[in-house]
Amino acid sequence: MRIGELATRAGTTTRTLRYYESRGLLPARRGENGYRAYDEDDLKLLRQIRTLQDSGFDLEETRPFVECLRAGHPEGDACPASLEVYRRKLGELDALIDELRSVRAQVGEQLTRAERARDELAADALVSGGPEPVCELGGRTR
Repeated sequence: MRIGELATRAGTTTRTLRYYESRGLLPARRGENGYRAYDEDDLKLLRQIRTLQDSGFDLEETRPFVECLRAGHPEGDACPASLEVYRRKLGELDALIDELRSVRAQVGEQLTRAERARDELAADALVSGGPEPVCELGGRTR
């Protein structure tokens, strides 16, 4: 198949395919007529790249999977280099999850503090002569 058909079937653009070719991820084969020529294996390779990218892998991280597919492994992820990329990605994801948990805990503590302060201001306003609550955005509340 030619580049336009491959792009359509892969759900991408010819520009993307040319970029993948320039990065060595997509083979640069030419037919007798000089046009780029692709086959079903190339389509499978592109689908693997897209699946990985949709899961948060950057383009360079897909390289071991592409090479594994080219080596004849049906899913492209059974090779040692592919397994290492999976392990590294899981480590990155675990670190991000830990960081998000920490940020969530901080925001939760800030919310609890802010609600407590609001409640104290409201209680003080109910006492005759107590201070009137002031909104952080600059206006007084009533």
